[in-house]
Amino acid sequence: MTHDASGRSVGVVEKKIFAFAQPPNEMPLDSGARLGPITLAYETCGTLNKDRTNVVLVLHALTGDSHAAGHYPQQDDKPGWWDNMIGPGKGIDTDRYFVVCSNVLGGCMGSTGPCAVNPNTGMPYGMDFPFITIGDMVRAQKALMDHLGIKKILCVIGGSMGGMQVLQWCVQYPENVVSAIPMATTMRHSALAIAFNEVARQAIAADPNWNQGNYYGKQQPNMGLSVARMIGHITYLSDEAMRTKFGRRLQDKEDFSYQFDVDFQVESYLRHQGAKFVDRFDANSFLYITKAADYFDLTRFKRADSAVSVFSLARARFMVVSFTSDWLYPTYQSREMVQAMKKSGLNVSFCEIEAEWGHDAFLLPNQRLTDIVRGFIDSAFEDAKK
Repeated sequence: MTHDASGRSVGVVEKKIFAFAQPPNEMPLDSGARLGPITLAYETCGTLNKDRTNVVLVLHALTGDSHAAGHYPQQDDKPGWWDNMIGPGKGIDTDRYFVVCSNVLGGCMGSTGPCAVNPNTGMPYGMDFPFITIGDMVRAQKALMDHLGIKKILCVIGGSMGGMQVLQWCVQYPENVVSAIPMATTMRHSALAIAFNEVARQAIAADPNWNQGNYYGKQQPNMGLSVARMIGHITYLSDEAMRTKFGRRLQDKEDFSYQFDVDFQVESYLRHQGAKFVDRFDANSFLYITKAADYFDLTRFKRADSAVSVFSLARARFMVVSFTSDWLYPTYQSREMVQAMKKSGLNVSFCEIEAEWGHDAFLLPNQRLTDIVRGFIDSAFEDAKK
């Protein structure tokens, strides 16, 4: 798979830090707790226009971060996680739009989370970190937008847990959002999605090195976190993707080893993904963020009695996108969402994209997705000018 050939890279970007909620003005959380001070790591690319009407807020999935496009100036030239979508001439065209992406509250890529230092103890929070919700993540992002002097967001866009944040933005701050693209997402986790997250959390908790979350400066719970990531990866792919990519092919051998060793390519792939993940992610952060995703239920926002009454709070126009092979957040969940939006009188378009790669399809280069995103944002921008 290649990047969209029609676009260029945004080039060098930098990770910026925004600090707020200094005591005694801590941020109230949905759990009833308060948190402060808070830092959010964020990245911007493109140029903010004079009247600040060309802002696209990109919201990342479970294990993403603020590095959405371009590359850092250091030796590490790995592009951002959505580099195929964001850049000059790409789906989110940085020649026209000002793009903002921040690491979620509770994350471990520069934003305040369990691995951040608790100012009261001088030690990492660990399990003393308060429980957070998708609503809390959005509340922190709103503080960042206020800090940047942005009152209207032309488009909020994101997939998976990023899509949950998109939906939350639209009902929590309806007057601030002009348009929205929730992709490969859901209004609430199914029992199946919660079950996979719980097994992943139990894998971390079962690692003796986890030590009730108190492992900073000690042996890390690498085995538990690695297994948690393997479980996640299975849900991100589809049966078809697994069959195409691996089948029952053996890894560097002609026959079975008759040992509990890596025999199949799919085993090798999962172990590799697990090992790679522990180098960049914090186990406690994984626990907190998966719990936030499980708690998410848009239909209960402000004690609403239905999805229709929740969406009647929104003002944005929507483009909802699902993928045929996504069995984590299958298309029927997107259709449910679209139906509720239509019943509440919103302007909504829906597109189910043929894709064999499962839930992860929204992250992969796909010309149809690029065209849909570009067309929708451009149209929202032109309409906003009228």
